[in-house]
Amino acid sequence: MNPHTLHAPRAPGDIRQHPTGAARLGPELLLAVAAERLRAARPELAARADLTTPQGLLDARAALTADEEGDPAGSPLVVAVIGRFDLPRWVAETCRFALALPREPAATWRRAFTRTVFLAGRPDNLTERFTFDHMAEDGSTAWAGPAPQETTTALRRLLKTLDASRELSAWSPVTVEVPGAPPEGAARPPVHRDLCIATARVTVSQLLVQVNHLLVEAVLDQLIAPGDRLTLRAVPRLTGPAVPFAALRVDADPRRAHQLRAYAGLTEEI
Repeated sequence: MNPHTLHAPRAPGDIRQHPTGAARLGPELLLAVAAERLRAARPELAARADLTTPQGLLDARAALTADEEGDPAGSPLVVAVIGRFDLPRWVAETCRFALALPREPAATWRRAFTRTVFLAGRPDNLTERFTFDHMAEDGSTAWAGPAPQETTTALRRLLKTLDASRELSAWSPVTVEVPGAPPEGAARPPVHRDLCIATARVTVSQLLVQVNHLLVEAVLDQLIAPGDRLTLRAVPRLTGPAVPFAALRVDADPRRAHQLRAYAGLTEEI
């Protein structure tokens, strides 16, 4: 799935400009978010598509897929191998991974819409055969890339795609701290945000894809930094929050043809 994440949106459809102080996440706003994200990351692709309709976005996604398949060596990819999944730990380690990325590979990966493949496996059993760029402190997850797809071909052939088809259940709010100390001379002090995640008819596999894109792009946009606190909140569906969203993850709704859905949102500072 290709990410449609908008950071600091602007009118028309500005999330923060609703007179009640909360966003109405209607079809028009979701479409505006998705279209703006595509224009920002790949303006040349956006120029070839009609982004005023959901069908136009689907056409743009098809064109992007064709581009990636036509140039697999040049399209960067991240492979995440997951042995055990614990949401708070995974959120923290995903942020740690993104924060450690060098600038140039991160920018190239961003242009490829931070494409990530999730595989099922035990990272600690693979370290003698494969080199990972980051591993969670407890060994639960390891990351390789971003790198050309061909560099992880052997790993992807060995392991199966993670199949976590169980639908999400609600959880009590839990706060995690983004790993690392704020660098000296940081542009801002650590902040506290809510990370709201939709759970209705969303599987664990879908959560991984959707929240991963939101988190890593928020890190690259410096919305998430070391020392920040993120309160993970389960909601059936995203609606207008009391605190406006700074970033919103929008993608196709697999159960409703030609419609978009908000999967996760990162609020402004609380």
